[in-house]
Amino acid sequence: MRDGRSRHGFVRVALVPLLALTALAACSSIAPDVQSVAAGHGIGTPLGERELAAWNIDVAPDGQGLPAGSGDVATGARLFAAKCAMCHGALGEGGLGDPLVGGRGTLASAKPKRTVGSYWPYATTLFDYIRRAMPYNAPESLSADDVYALSAFLLNQNGIVPAETRLDAASLPLVVMPNRNGFVADPRPGRL
Repeated sequence: MRDGRSRHGFVRVALVPLLALTALAACSSIAPDVQSVAAGHGIGTPLGERELAAWNIDVAPDGQGLPAGSGDVATGARLFAAKCAMCHGALGEGGLGDPLVGGRGTLASAKPKRTVGSYWPYATTLFDYIRRAMPYNAPESLSADDVYALSAFLLNQNGIVPAETRLDAASLPLVVMPNRNGFVADPRPGRL
């Protein structure tokens, strides 16, 4: 170090982390006030069961969480034309949005086509995805009956269920998807 500037620069660079560690140690040694933690610091409002139910809408692969309601293929076709075809094509062949129909037998090919019929492992999680994420411009705007109907339509378009199908919380988990065994099971306890 030829002049004082280099030495002072080194001291400043070394001093910054030391000061940060000192401040962190001082903050972490302060015990929280148990009463203010229990009271929630007076911020917000505790949620009741009804408020939580509005957020707890996920559906598991085994069907846990499916709501009451039902829908058929014909109703699903009308809903698809009105709310989905603009992105996914008239029959689910794709457009601005991903294709939802076709692709069977392509997963092992050089150009796999991942659709509801070729890739999706559980019909119940199809319901879950539609319910939470679609339509793209208005997610969570569809009723349970609408989502059952759209699920029935897409499963029919992929040749998985017949045209007279009506789905509900009892029948949807029974639908066996073509690629159900194409996934590795989660080995953690309590997972499907």
